[in-house]
Amino acid sequence: MKRFFGFAMMLALLVAPAFAAKNSQTVNLPSAMKVGSADLTPGDYNVTWTGSGPEVQVTMMRNNKVAVTLPAKMVEQNNKNEGLDIDSQGGVQTLQAIRLRKMSLILETAPSSGSK
Repeated sequence: MKRFFGFAMMLALLVAPAFAAKNSQTVNLPSAMKVGSADLTPGDYNVTWTGSGPEVQVTMMRNNKVAVTLPAKMVEQNNKNEGLDIDSQGGVQTLQAIRLRKMSLILETAPSSGSK
């Protein structure tokens, strides 16, 4: 019985990261842009989302620090071209949506928390 329990624990430890990774993606911001009310610098950000329905919370982290957290709508769809939807007005680029392989995260404008 102890051997079975040990095997089950090892299996759980190996499988847990796979479940955590499905709500996470690395995204590269090619230039400085506004995300919600935060101004983000160019670079790689770890994007995670919580929630299973259309209403989710998106967190963008860089160097293990939260850059911004904001509400978004998750739309399940197949995207041939993964990428970012950016709006540019008055010389300011604003991130509108993140298109991933099997879904899009449509960002809302006001973050619930975050810092630069």
